[in-house]
Amino acid sequence: MKTTRLLPALATLAFLALAAPAGEVPPEGNPPKLSGPYRHKNLTVFLIHGEDRIKDRRIITLQEAMQQGKVRVHETGNVQELAIENTSENEAVFVHSGDIVKGGKQDRVIAYDLVVAPRSGKVPINSFCVEQGRWRGRGNEAAGHFESSANQVAGKDLKLAAKLSGQQGEVWQKVAENQEKLSANVGERVQSGQSATSMQLSLENRKVKESVREYAEALAKSIEGKTDVVGFAFAVNGKVNSADVYASRELFRKLWPKLLESAAAEAVAEAKAGAATAEVAEKDVRACLADAEKGKGKEQAKEVAPRVRMFTRETEAGNCLFETRDERDKGEWLHRNYVRK
Repeated sequence: MKTTRLLPALATLAFLALAAPAGEVPPEGNPPKLSGPYRHKNLTVFLIHGEDRIKDRRIITLQEAMQQGKVRVHETGNVQELAIENTSENEAVFVHSGDIVKGGKQDRVIAYDLVVAPRSGKVPINSFCVEQGRWRGRGNEAAGHFESSANQVAGKDLKLAAKLSGQQGEVWQKVAENQEKLSANVGERVQSGQSATSMQLSLENRKVKESVREYAEALAKSIEGKTDVVGFAFAVNGKVNSADVYASRELFRKLWPKLLESAAAEAVAEAKAGAATAEVAEKDVRACLADAEKGKGKEQAKEVAPRVRMFTRETEAGNCLFETRDERDKGEWLHRNYVRK
């Protein structure tokens, strides 16, 4: 097994206007409109409304691209690097940080957002294993490429381990912790007999899927009748967790089921039997977003891929902001991810 360590690519230029000096965040103007809260048990959701900034661009998700046979994700023999190839003629593919690709020699999580151009050829992509031990094909799955991307990893600590810390050992540790929490709250071991360390197979556990489905069915329709939704924020156990905002309303709607299921899986894992859940107010969400955007803290901007940059800010109050920008689209931002550490 080849385990060459890639330097973590902390990517994109968040909120940076092209004329702004590196690391400087220009004013954003009016705060976004929020609606909600929408709540089921210990999961609270707020919708974020805003402008559709890239109306004329056709971007598809990794999940739909793989389902349509327009993208192939290749195994490379390197634990922390895969290769992705977009064979479509005119559709860019948005690969979301936190996406799990299932199959290959080990299931992986994609570390950073990526935009893959049409007819791209093979493009390297940073990844981490969310499974240990296996280094061959599993069952009838091909060892040389990945079969699907139906899920995102659940748990902000796991997401941050891949996106911020960049340590494979920490990723494995957070996978194991999430599996134990899920097992305790669904009433059975969620580790699969096929591969006990696979996060993906744990998310496919029957009882986990039933629990997640209950949350998703209760909250999925919150976006119905709302044509200007560009993202959402959520809280677990009465505490603001994270938020995601996109430059395209269409892109958000495509991602919404997968994002909601990831939030629901985290809520299932973090549920506390018999505990009352505190109410979450809109002002609590706004405070986290505002601190991430304007608070003082560490800032980094780095190239993730030839066309993609990511800006990272970690504030003194413990809020993180990751923003993905597509340099081939005049540096326009595509995705802003806010995380409360």
